[in-house]
Amino acid sequence: MKTLANPKDRDEILQRLSAIAPSSQRRWGKMSAVQMICHLCDALRVSIGEIEAKPADTFLSRTMLRWAALWVPAQWPHGVRTVPECEQGLGGTPPGQFESDLIELRRLLDRFTEQPRSFEWQAHPIFGPLSDREWLRWGYLHMDHHLRQFGA
Repeated sequence: MKTLANPKDRDEILQRLSAIAPSSQRRWGKMSAVQMICHLCDALRVSIGEIEAKPADTFLSRTMLRWAALWVPAQWPHGVRTVPECEQGLGGTPPGQFESDLIELRRLLDRFTEQPRSFEWQAHPIFGPLSDREWLRWGYLHMDHHLRQFGA
């Protein structure tokens, strides 16, 4: 199973990010490509504690939903809402310049995958506390989901 703990899988994500341009067209959802880059930045910021997100977890989301989302070999469904702190047009970081937003996403990905960690994982707002292994699996799946959204 792919994970950002694996350098080959991390490099794949970076390669796919290179295929995204401001003009990339979405296949589903409402975000533009530039907004998607900012959304990915915000999600990583939440995980490493640079942004605080209000918990929106339930017993079901911390248990069965978390296990299914991380370990069932199926693509994530379209249209699942995120927390307001990461949602474009609500509390998410608005796009700036595409290239600088992309550089910031690469910086955050480096920090998210660094060893040893210079931060402590925060609880996922929907899935609750995650282990190192779970965070790195989630990171891959979240980025994969949005890169597929733009055909990358």
